[in-house]
Amino acid sequence: MKPTSARSLPPKLSIVAVRGLWQALWHAMMAQLAPTDRGGAYVRPTSQFRNYVSRADGASFPAATGRYRLYVGKSCPWAHRTLLTRALKGLEDAISVTFVSANAAAGGWIFDRPHRGCDTLAQFYRRAQPGYRGRATVPVLWDEHAQAIVNNESAEIIVMLNAEFDEFARHPECNLYPLDLQVDIDRWNERIYNAVNNGVYRCGMAQSQTAYDDACAELFAMLDELDATLATRRYVCGDRITLTDVRLFPTLIRFDAAYYGLFKCNRRRICDYEHLGPYLRDIYQLPGVAATCDLEAIVRDYYGNLFPLNPGGIVPAPPDRSYLLAPHQRESCLIS
Repeated sequence: MKPTSARSLPPKLSIVAVRGLWQALWHAMMAQLAPTDRGGAYVRPTSQFRNYVSRADGASFPAATGRYRLYVGKSCPWAHRTLLTRALKGLEDAISVTFVSANAAAGGWIFDRPHRGCDTLAQFYRRAQPGYRGRATVPVLWDEHAQAIVNNESAEIIVMLNAEFDEFARHPECNLYPLDLQVDIDRWNERIYNAVNNGVYRCGMAQSQTAYDDACAELFAMLDELDATLATRRYVCGDRITLTDVRLFPTLIRFDAAYYGLFKCNRRRICDYEHLGPYLRDIYQLPGVAATCDLEAIVRDYYGNLFPLNPGGIVPAPPDRSYLLAPHQRESCLIS
């Protein structure tokens, strides 16, 4: 008996049909994961809880120690901003943290064990606001006294943590949003958000070639500009770490581990930049910062939970963190 021949490739029409079906399913899944405009460019939904903690007399949410809690996911860059600010200000004793985990089967964040009668963060949102139909995102700043979500916009939470809790901070002298730099900080924040923080998502979540090409070009143009800026100053706005660095660092620490491969941001790694690489190491080595960085969770959650971007489900090995511990020599950087 002749041995059976190896299975041949499907005929051309079958390949075209399967490819068309997969692309249709992919677009349907991506529409649920990442809303886009008509050109296929990713559009990030806005946060819906926008109240403010204040030291002012009569504030609806007064600053206090032990009253507020952060809900964060270790892999989420937006939540990471709040952990960084909490660590740099020394607010660990004043503001509690509850971690949630990404879970693809649940379609979002879940608690490791039932929390306040909830298994998922979506349930927690609905418990806080019955009938809530928006996205259940992290970070969440929660008021234990009022039993209410104060805010779920990271950019606003870090401003509160920097300014409103100095009475309870171990490092009140660390002002991440000083008055003399606020114009510069705000200018950089807007540009970095559009091109880098959200730019990596605009690359990874793009649903058209044009949308991807535009986002990728903007991303690396801004990274090149930042690298040139950091040639003459230790931090983005000068010789002091500010909220601009707090907002940039979570994207950079995830870049080589997740965005470079999974999100197709593969023109260059951060470690290949002459100044951005050492800048990343400089911030990572500041007291308390490394403890906020979980590279294993970052790789596991990005590759394991974003099924439309990684349908095979293969999770790469976490990166070697020894690079982050190498000398950065940023102290000697000239200040413009």
